Amino acid sequence: MQDIAFDVAARCMAELGHPHRLQIFRLLVRAGQDGMSVGALQKALGIPKSTLAHHIAQLVAAGLMSQSREGRIQRCRVDAERTQALVVFFVNDCCEGLADLPELKRLAS
Repeated sequence: MQDIAFDVAARCMAELGHPHRLQIFRLLVRAGQDGMSVGALQKALGIPKSTLAHHIAQLVAAGLMSQSREGRIQRCRVDAERTQALVVFFVNDCCEGLADLPELKRLAS
């Protein structure tokens, strides 16, 4: 697993700070390795294609997800390694001093 730098973590969190991008990310995490097509994401969120494309581009630029073409379908997948590194960053680097830190670390591993 890769370590994540403070500025990279901040960029990821900034992108996830938008409700639509957080919803996209959440859907992709729940979809697992198979990911979701752009059409399925649009149907689930009910937002215009152009708006969805903008949000996807932001998440891709932050390294939180990737896209691949499968014939006529654009498939989106969460970047599991970046996501795990982000979670570990928060638990190990940002949560020191929390009373429930041991429990958080157990949940994150």
